[in-house]
Amino acid sequence: MARGRQGNGRRGGGNAQTLRDYWTHGAGAAKIRWGSPGDFNRCVRQVSKYMGPRAKGYCQLRHMAATGMTTSAHAKALRGGTRKRR
Repeated sequence: MARGRQGNGRRGGGNAQTLRDYWTHGAGAAKIRWGSPGDFNRCVRQVSKYMGPRAKGYCQLRHMAATGMTTSAHAKALRGGTRKRR
């Protein structure tokens, strides 16, 4: 069996898909509350316990899968399409 693969040798299955489902649609998604303000930060806080610095990239991918938009587009939509003032 090839290194890094489990089960029947197909890519994208096994534990990785189970975790993607958990954080995108399951109990993990309920903790994050995708689509509400602060969802990305909640994801990073939860996932960094297990993934460390890779959590930000993983949460960006999960945000896209859960909401259909990138974090920046989502933040802009929540602000009403205006640029954040400093």
